[in-house]
Amino acid sequence: MASTADFKNGLCIEYNNDLYVITQFQHVKPGKGAAFVRTKLKNLKTGKVIDNTFNAGVKVNIQRIERRPYQYLYNDDLGFHFMHTETFEQVSFEKSLINAPDLLKEGQSVESVWHADTETPLYCELPAYVVLEVTYTEPGLKGDTSSSTSLKPATLETNAQIMVPLFVNTGDKIKVDTRDHSYGERVK
Repeated sequence: MASTADFKNGLCIEYNNDLYVITQFQHVKPGKGAAFVRTKLKNLKTGKVIDNTFNAGVKVNIQRIERRPYQYLYNDDLGFHFMHTETFEQVSFEKSLINAPDLLKEGQSVESVWHADTETPLYCELPAYVVLEVTYTEPGLKGDTSSSTSLKPATLETNAQIMVPLFVNTGDKIKVDTRDHSYGERVK
């Protein structure tokens, strides 16, 4: 058990029988009345962010979570299969636990977050950017090499579809933002 004085960004707590991470907090001592703590809590299962106010000194259950490095192997009917990079233990995750499953490439490194007490996976996160090859896109028009306002659809090596600038061609390697599936830049 901990109190509101122990709050810090990234702290995982149990609230309403669910796991939340504190993303923002502020201790407030008004001139009149009792002190309180305003927080923004992110649900680890749904990703939803809620605002909550705790009275100062309230006791909360701190939960231990662990970040573990994994490498993507393959996927089948049973789920997405990963190997722990240090122990070589293999695990399978449901598609719903992965933030961008359509951008996973064999051998891709990911970070998985586990609830340490129950040994259950909470979510699996790709790096912010991944480098993928464009397997198909319509050819760009001559003279459209620096235009960033016009976009065209492109299919990546993982069969994901994203929008890319007109100067990107089939065979180019590009950086893709895994958070919003947006084009980052071309990679040599």
